[in-house]
Amino acid sequence: MYSARERQSAPATGSTAAGHRAGRRRRSAHRRGRPRRRGQSLLIGLLVAAGLLGSAAYLLGGGRSDASSGAPHPRSTHVTPTPTPSPSPSPSASRTEIDVPPTGSGTFVTAQASGETVGSGPRPVRYVVQVETGLDVSPSQAANEIAEILAAPRGWTHDPDNAFQLVGAGSPHDITIKIATPATADALCWAGIQQDTGGEYNCEVPGGVVVNLKRWVKGSPNFDGPIHDYRALIINHEVGHFLGHSHVTCGGAGRLAPVMMQQIKGLHGCVANAWPYDENGDFVTGPPV
Repeated sequence: MYSARERQSAPATGSTAAGHRAGRRRRSAHRRGRPRRRGQSLLIGLLVAAGLLGSAAYLLGGGRSDASSGAPHPRSTHVTPTPTPSPSPSPSASRTEIDVPPTGSGTFVTAQASGETVGSGPRPVRYVVQVETGLDVSPSQAANEIAEILAAPRGWTHDPDNAFQLVGAGSPHDITIKIATPATADALCWAGIQQDTGGEYNCEVPGGVVVNLKRWVKGSPNFDGPIHDYRALIINHEVGHFLGHSHVTCGGAGRLAPVMMQQIKGLHGCVANAWPYDENGDFVTGPPV
């Protein structure tokens, strides 16, 4: 956003019982239609009583009737109990967003990462990536993401004069790219170029780039796209300052916004864009600010 070259202000069971009652009514009606004899009646009574007792024992043993067909299911010798649902354990909390504390330790860890030279420039710009300690950002992952951005076909390597190389801790380097909490970023930007970045913005300082963690994590409301693309805009903008490019503004309504435009402050009719070059390989620029 701000550079060492520019200092601008920041802004159920009932049916079964009914079946038994119906059966008893049918049997009773049948008996009334025939002559009664004492012995026969006694025998029939004993048989009915035995049948009822057998039915009760069957039901108590777990048997079921199939109401749809009238065909009884064979009695099972094993009854599987209905499991009682137990409450599901609460899922462990999963982080969906990197935490952005307002302040940090003020100390940094350098990524143990390195890469091949990208671009065809005669002398590669060697850079290291540092992340303020205590943040939920992996230095090596951040370094690899930045390396992908600087190696992209529409990035600064499209200019044949440019080349970049990610180097690890302890290696000679030309610039340092730091990811810092808002308060630490403010302090570094003020110390480097006397710019008040207001806890919101990034800057380019002598010997490096300062990336505000808030922007790295949350992007910008003016940028409609994946967070990786907005990170590309951050890196391309600040590294663009290091390469000597100054701020420009929108080149016309509906056009791509230049990466050297302060897009977080408004697009002014342009379309948000994270890359120095368009799909045809043309440099995206606009009137100087």
